[in-house]
Amino acid sequence: MVESRHRGTLAILDRSGDLVLGLGDVAAATYPRSCAKPLQLAAMLDAGLAQLGLPDEVLAVAAASHSGQAQHVTWVRRILAAASLTEDDLDNTPGMPLDPAARRELTRAGQGPDRIHQNCSGKHAAMLATARANGWPTIGYRDPEHPVQRAIRERLEALSGEAPAAVTVDGCGAALFALSVRGLARAFWRLVTAPAGSAEERVSEAMRAHPDLVGGEGRDVTALMRGVPGLLAKDGAEGVYAAAAADLGAVALKIEDGAGRARVPVLVAALRHLDGTGGGLPDLAPLATGVVEGHGVPVGEIRAVSLGRRAAAN
Repeated sequence: MVESRHRGTLAILDRSGDLVLGLGDVAAATYPRSCAKPLQLAAMLDAGLAQLGLPDEVLAVAAASHSGQAQHVTWVRRILAAASLTEDDLDNTPGMPLDPAARRELTRAGQGPDRIHQNCSGKHAAMLATARANGWPTIGYRDPEHPVQRAIRERLEALSGEAPAAVTVDGCGAALFALSVRGLARAFWRLVTAPAGSAEERVSEAMRAHPDLVGGEGRDVTALMRGVPGLLAKDGAEGVYAAAAADLGAVALKIEDGAGRARVPVLVAALRHLDGTGGGLPDLAPLATGVVEGHGVPVGEIRAVSLGRRAAAN
């Protein structure tokens, strides 16, 4: 029997960037949440961050929703140090590590939520560093009218091909601009097909070279990029996911009720749709369904289905 249904919107683009499947209203505005981070980073690189000569590991963690493990925190501190900044300059929402082991370690040390371990600290460090590189104020860098945020908005418009429909504050405190699911897919397609030497290419290469920094051990975004050659993927809160590969195309989705557990089965189904019968994808069976447990025993699964014009996961 079907216990729950998670409905949503899905946009699939082919390798030419054309929409080949749209389920739900793919033109309706939604917030991309952390899926915007690679796009934000491309904007920051061209707005001055590239002047700091940061290595790819730093760029990967700047585009990450990292797990707060030691390696993640180390690279975030590297961003701050390169711009002569400290953790006290961060203005993101304090949080505990997403990684259970790192969270336990912090708790045993008598520490509570802080800014450096919160999963968006890399993005915030990069925003601060971009401001410092330009001589812009570091205080108020989260404001939508700050030069850093204006540069980000302009790049989101260019990559998505549409003007943001709304502006809000993300969970981490940074400005967040609404795009359609189709626009988000288009932006990711442009990331993976960008010209050599562009900021978009550098972001894509850094993330794909260091998937462990984009998420962390046990994270599906890391497993996807490790498992699918050439895939750029980014997860986001409230049931959002986006992924693209130059030889496949691009996918973006939004689960209507914000359920995170439905995202990956739908994403895998979309990637398989793009691959068709080409056999170009590795075995994604471990990610194709989610497990529902009862008393520690698998009793059901979460799987992707299609219901009329809505994408859905049962």
